[in-house]
Amino acid sequence: MGGFLILNEYEQDTVGIVARLSECIASRGGNIHSVDVFVPDDKPVFYSRSEFTYNPMLWPRDVLRTDFLNLSQHFSAQRSTVRVPDLDPKYKISVLASKQDHCLFDLLYRWQEGRLPVDINCVISNHDRLKDNHVRRFLERHGIPYHYLPTSPGNKREQEILELVQGTDFVVLARYMQILSEGFLKAYGKDIINIHHGLLPSFKGGNPSRQAFNAGVKLIGATSHFVTPELDAGPIIEQMVI
Repeated sequence: MGGFLILNEYEQDTVGIVARLSECIASRGGNIHSVDVFVPDDKPVFYSRSEFTYNPMLWPRDVLRTDFLNLSQHFSAQRSTVRVPDLDPKYKISVLASKQDHCLFDLLYRWQEGRLPVDINCVISNHDRLKDNHVRRFLERHGIPYHYLPTSPGNKREQEILELVQGTDFVVLARYMQILSEGFLKAYGKDIINIHHGLLPSFKGGNPSRQAFNAGVKLIGATSHFVTPELDAGPIIEQMVI
């Protein structure tokens, strides 16, 4: 059975975190598939994300939770989350998108095929997505609420967005071409994932493909990362290169 573990925001980057994490999983007969770590340049915190398989007969769910809770407390982790997709309730998410629709479409189709174990609470856009009959039919067919909130330089509609995403486990920015304020991030208080059409940490901000072309690079790609107050600087979750 697959286990998915996120250990976020340790108070400091301490020697031995990954070793203790690996030892904990191995001692219970688990098999690690991947481990990703991230240490920002500007502060001494440590992020760890691990994916592993295990036998629930040998490592019951409540014991698994207790083991990682003890590990998190030992290293003073501010947050610790353990997910078992086959057993745990689906995450509830909201999706924000702008005019370009390829990220939104890809996410919706993968969700429809059962490849994303989430429930979509709503889709929010600062462009009128329902003018596209394809989008309207898809959302209506699946009963997904849609909210059109046009923005302006003086009004990003953040309070309204905040009210709509309350009760969700995290938010996905599927090419949402607006910068969320630090106040919004603190008020929401949960993870926000951004899909950036460039290979971070290079080519941050707008037009990363043009930036890459002008720089003469031979590889481009996309990045999913956690949103922080600094633009396109949060911990990287996954990247794809072409």
